[in-house]
Amino acid sequence: MKVSNILVPHDEAAAAFIQKMKAGELTHADFKRVRNYKFHKKYFALLDFAFEQWEPRGGLTYKGIPVAKNKERFRKDLIILAGFYESTVNIRSEVRLEAKSISFAQMDEIEFEALYSKTIDVVLQRILKNYSRDDLNAVVDELLRFDR
Repeated sequence: MKVSNILVPHDEAAAAFIQKMKAGELTHADFKRVRNYKFHKKYFALLDFAFEQWEPRGGLTYKGIPVAKNKERFRKDLIILAGFYESTVNIRSEVRLEAKSISFAQMDEIEFEALYSKTIDVVLQRILKNYSRDDLNAVVDELLRFDR
């Protein structure tokens, strides 16, 4: 396989794709610098633990139907409460806050680390009021050990 010193395929499928390319053929590629994947997993372990511990006020209903907890809404709300949001307006001219995307392409490592730290602050203030930052970090680290 002939590989340049500039770009190296990361797996056999990518190498096979490159080998099938013809000289002069137009190709489009999106390159993204990947954040620390282990840290990304740590963030979701934090969210999962906080979600399990969170209990909304009981008896909430909408039009007579009980309302359940929703992990995706919870995640977005924590991101917004941590200060990572964009303001939008809906058709009724009401301001809405939309959580910033945490995808690798949308949030770099530095911003993601800030989000993680601020999310811990929000969780400790609103959900796990009897925990310290060290307590919460220890729980998340322990959850990650079980995830292996």
